[in-house]
Amino acid sequence: MAVNALVADQRDATGKGAARKLRAVGRIPAVLYGRGVESKSLSINPGELLQLLQGSGAGMNTLIELSVEGATRTVLVKELQRDPVNGRPVHTDFYLVDLDKTVEVLVPIRLVGKAPGVELGGILDHPLRELELECSPRAIPESVDVDVSALEVGDSIHVRDLELPEGVSVQTDLNQAVASVITPVVVEEPEVEEELDEEEAAAAEGEEGEVEAPAEPADGEKRGEKRGE
Repeated sequence: MAVNALVADQRDATGKGAARKLRAVGRIPAVLYGRGVESKSLSINPGELLQLLQGSGAGMNTLIELSVEGATRTVLVKELQRDPVNGRPVHTDFYLVDLDKTVEVLVPIRLVGKAPGVELGGILDHPLRELELECSPRAIPESVDVDVSALEVGDSIHVRDLELPEGVSVQTDLNQAVASVITPVVVEEPEVEEELDEEEAAAAEGEEGEVEAPAEPADGEKRGEKRGE
């Protein structure tokens, strides 16, 4: 894996106000930490960092030679926070790496080949996108390629089926499915019986039970009075 160089400056001021001032001059706050070392507050050029991560092909698993005030250390980007609106980096955490010890990293899974079950009407399902691996920092793979060219409808590939490079162990649950060819689910619409809506039903019921009321008597007749008496 290629190693890339990045220069960082020591940062004394902390807090939101200091972070805003850094971003105003084209830099972002960063933190360096690791086992047995005191964490350091830094600032970096976000454009240079993105160029390293995108250019190496390894993304977040790019080994970086971070130089701070003349001292150079090998690090990995542990976290890269981005602005939720424009997607620009706003903060990053660097993790100090011991090249003689293993590290745990997330590595993307890449499906290769064409599953014959898809040509027969199946759907290729890819539920697991990353693997958690443990390996030497220099042996971190850029991706784990999974060949799906033998998958028929109903077949699956699980984590336990994967072949990993020597010295690389998987920490993800071995029973998790990585890729499957599933049968598409056809949802049949139920037959809709023609029914009257509530208003129509109420109106129909009213017509069936309606009885014509007798004619109302005149005022005099109501009181039992007859004209001329």
